[in-house]
Amino acid sequence: MPIQSYVALLRAVNVGGTGKLPMTELKAMAGELGLANVRTYIASGNLVFDSQLPEAEIKAALEARLARHAGKPLGVIIRSADEIRDVLAANPFPEAPGNRSVAIFLDAAPPADALEHARHAGGERMRLGRREIYVHYPQGQGQSKLIIPAAKTGTARNMNTVAKLVEMADAEGAPSARSR
Repeated sequence: MPIQSYVALLRAVNVGGTGKLPMTELKAMAGELGLANVRTYIASGNLVFDSQLPEAEIKAALEARLARHAGKPLGVIIRSADEIRDVLAANPFPEAPGNRSVAIFLDAAPPADALEHARHAGGERMRLGRREIYVHYPQGQGQSKLIIPAAKTGTARNMNTVAKLVEMADAEGAPSARSR
């Protein structure tokens, strides 16, 4: 398999005082696993890197290494540079401020009825993506009472962060599948 750029999104890292993991340690762990050109973005578990390994192997290796470090399982969502670019391009709320719209990244496609099971909506707009659930929080995520059961095992990143991860994946590292 050729080298390509990937993004890893860790779940529940440095949020609300739980899951503390300095990004320097995360970067070192990724290097120990043979991931190349490793970069991090803000202290919420965003990792950009290059690898020849397939997504499933990267995910398994990172989750195992993080579990050894933390003493408990930590979820990791992997996307190729092309996929993260597609997530940004598919944002169904491009007119909304980037800090008020998120993509909730999932390992698999959300169930077709996922949004029907959402509770406590108060003006939020939601749309299903390929392996994401998009949400626009007009009053901000911190003010929302919205619960989406299908998103429980996912991890959210606002569109500003997604855009920065696309920029990082495009700026350095391996060519994407589209550029070959």
